[in-house]
Amino acid sequence: MDGYYAFMLVATAFVLMMTVPALALFYGGMSRSKSVLNMMMMSYVAAAIVGILYVAIGWSMGFGGDGTFFANPFELFWLDGVSTGDYIFVMFQMTFAIITAALISGAVADRLKFSAWVVFVPLWAVIVYFPMAHMVFSCTDDSLICGRIGAQDYAGGTAVHINAGVAALVLVLLLGKRIGWPKEQMRPHNLTLTMLGAGLLWMGWYGFNVGSIVFGDDPTTQFPLETGRTFATTTLCTMAAILGWLVVERIMHGKATSLGAASGIVAGLVAITPAAGAVNLSGAVAIGAIAGAVCAWAVGLKFKLGYDDSLDVVGVHLVGGIIGTVLIGVFSTADGAGGVDGLIYGGGFGSLADQSLGVVVAVLYSGILTTVIALAIKYTIGLRLDEEAEVDGIDFAAHGESAYDLHAGTSGGSSSVLAAATAGPTAKAPTSKNEGAHA
Repeated sequence: MDGYYAFMLVATAFVLMMTVPALALFYGGMSRSKSVLNMMMMSYVAAAIVGILYVAIGWSMGFGGDGTFFANPFELFWLDGVSTGDYIFVMFQMTFAIITAALISGAVADRLKFSAWVVFVPLWAVIVYFPMAHMVFSCTDDSLICGRIGAQDYAGGTAVHINAGVAALVLVLLLGKRIGWPKEQMRPHNLTLTMLGAGLLWMGWYGFNVGSIVFGDDPTTQFPLETGRTFATTTLCTMAAILGWLVVERIMHGKATSLGAASGIVAGLVAITPAAGAVNLSGAVAIGAIAGAVCAWAVGLKFKLGYDDSLDVVGVHLVGGIIGTVLIGVFSTADGAGGVDGLIYGGGFGSLADQSLGVVVAVLYSGILTTVIALAIKYTIGLRLDEEAEVDGIDFAAHGESAYDLHAGTSGGSSSVLAAATAGPTAKAPTSKNEGAHA
């Protein structure tokens, strides 16, 4: 039992690390230099807001009892009635809520008002994420996705990635395009940060996936047999996704890039998230290769369809989450955690139908309610930064800071920002043009 709790402590710390600092570094490096601090701040502030809310009512809504969409928010209010020995399980699920909200931020880089983000995050957590977590993770007879539909999702393909991806798409459609997009190339300002963030995400994801398998076990028994399988499937799927992404990138653009490798890591991790306990090693490799290849193609859809998803949250998390969730119905095996054979193992179309229905529910639930929340904010305090502040840079406009102080006498812009900060509110920060994400 001591080993069980020790593992959950480590897994929880790993998942928290996935948001701060891993996701902050990953997104921060992909951002333009004039918005990197704001991008990172969105992750840190999401952690602070969602974490406290989760302890107050999130755990109760997710795991406080029966309910089709959510449990009673006040049944376990502020963890009343929860033993201190169970706090580790609350903290573990809390870190899932945190990273799900933070994932959305990558889509709205450069142009979402920081005040709008601070209002959006708690509303979205309470109205969208906490109920979705109940539907997926609680698995009571009444919970919609795990109970009534019976879709498998071990660590959040629906509740985390599809949920965040749909919310990201809604926000970018309501916000509109960045000034200059797509004519102006908006390249990543620091791919070293992005590569470091991707590596930390990969490391933290073992807490995410393997911890989710251990989470459901009885602490009086040995760790579930699926633990080793989940570790292995997470690893191999990610490796296959890197290769799948780079092959498609090489074919389409003639280069295999470091940004592509980092994005392939995340695409593979996203796709294996729901399937980690259900598939065998060959299934994990197949899912990873498919996810890496399809997501590499999907990130380019924003240029064809005209939606400005700044850091490709839709192309990676929504598309990758759908792939991983649906393909459980194809590649799952009866000796996996769910005990269900998928289509290619003779299980027929039943599991595939359940998985697809789970995706539809997640898309509709997140899409409709996120739209309501975003419209309410848009027509009250407003969603979008004003044009002058967006051109000058959201770091300076929202936080009065610059990520890089290059000092006087250099060719960089940070010293000008520092001078502007001391000169007064009418001074303007410089604009850098050669910055941004997947160009």
